[in-house]
Amino acid sequence: MSIDTDPVAEIEALSVRLGEARAAIARRFIGQDRVVDLVLSTLLCGGHGLLIGVPGLGKTRLVEALSTVMGLRAGRVQFTPDLMPTDIVGSEILEAGEDGRRAFRFVEGPVFCQLLLADEINRASPRTQSALLQAMQEREVTVAGQDRALPTPFHVLATQNPIEQEGTYPLPEAQLDRFLVQIEVDYPDRATEEAILVATTGGAEEVAVQAFAAAELMEAQALLRRMPVGESVTAAILDLVRACRPGQPEAPDFVTEDVAWGPGPRAAQALMLTVRARALLTGRLAPSVEDVEALARPVLGHRMALGYAARAEGRTVGAVVDRLAAAACRPETRAA
Repeated sequence: MSIDTDPVAEIEALSVRLGEARAAIARRFIGQDRVVDLVLSTLLCGGHGLLIGVPGLGKTRLVEALSTVMGLRAGRVQFTPDLMPTDIVGSEILEAGEDGRRAFRFVEGPVFCQLLLADEINRASPRTQSALLQAMQEREVTVAGQDRALPTPFHVLATQNPIEQEGTYPLPEAQLDRFLVQIEVDYPDRATEEAILVATTGGAEEVAVQAFAAAELMEAQALLRRMPVGESVTAAILDLVRACRPGQPEAPDFVTEDVAWGPGPRAAQALMLTVRARALLTGRLAPSVEDVEALARPVLGHRMALGYAARAEGRTVGAVVDRLAAAACRPETRAA
């Protein structure tokens, strides 16, 4: 897409294409439209996503369908406690050539793909987790002193089981910040579960079909950054993020009392990108403050933590974020 073309026409055309992609994903991952939209938003923003949900909700199925529909070369790592960093990034092996001379040859690990499924990331040791998180941030790996660039685009969708903690290594809060969004995958409603039951236990299942190509996704990522954002949306993002930080002038008293630490500037950057993606997915030319409120939990929930007293009294990060988002995006609620 050239910068000389009409961005309005490009945005409208991209919204149509994204609708086709959503429909294609729905053939394999039934229902859960909010989850699908958040995952697509993650790709459109060029980021990585953390999927939180109990086993059997279709998280792996979603990522597989997504790779097919978006035309991305997929890779998968099943994280276990004995997994080593070289199992992810690759390693050099010594082999003999036809002339008898020995030389090192680099064997790429599964991270050399365009869409990596990091399954149960919290089962790996911190050393292995850090190898993946470095690749996510730098888009390259260093093996034997040599930097090796990862394919473009490069995205990681990691899964985590919230109910099983024995033998796991929770991601440190600072490393959670590498994920653009945290996506909660809940149980489907009755109608959706019935549709899943019928569709997946018959003689044949629907198959996902490609609707995008990797190059088109990269063009869409560039277009998203050209989408205009109004002053009211920018102000709402700043009001919300700064209100989440205890001790700041913009923070209400309950934040200073309950929140141990709040989000940094990366959270505001994530909101600025994801609100644009949400507008694209709904066929709008610019985001609104409603988008900020809708995306507050996925973007901010894993970037802040409550103090011990607040947790002991049963308060949750989600409830705090919801309250602050309502105040930032709906000024009439601030006095409530």
